Amino acid sequence: MYCIRRAGGYVHQMISFSLKCEKGHRFDSWFASAEAFDRLEKTGHLVCAVCGDPSVSKAVMAPSVRPARKAATPPVPVPATSEKTKPSPEQIATAMAEIRKNVEENSDYVGGSFASEARAIHDGDAPERAIYGEAKIEDARSLIEDGVAVTPLPFIPRRKTN
Repeated sequence: MYCIRRAGGYVHQMISFSLKCEKGHRFDSWFASAEAFDRLEKTGHLVCAVCGDPSVSKAVMAPSVRPARKAATPPVPVPATSEKTKPSPEQIATAMAEIRKNVEENSDYVGGSFASEARAIHDGDAPERAIYGEAKIEDARSLIEDGVAVTPLPFIPRRKTN
């Protein structure tokens, strides 16, 4: 698992998938490509954004198709979540706390050297392990374009000091 916190902006040429966990939570996530999603799913590097469940799969989703220029009826929006599966603010806060705890307990904090360390792990020049830290958006984009599995964290890492 590689995690990053983006400072802002977005990464271009990405694909969005609607995902769901075994507990019924639905959420959307962006991937560099369909192959990148498949690779992350196969290696167990996907978790539910709501509860942290590692059993995540693609949910059924409506394709995004432009209507013909002279279409008679406008497209009907399809909601990504239903009220039944929509988490409460308290559930979201609890899930975020659990995700933070899981990342901090099971990953090495590498601070601002995240991009170079993630690349070294990917290239086999550093031992395989879970890491988290900070990266500039340009560095994160470069990692994704090179096939390095990274994802933004839903929180700002606590700075570790000596």
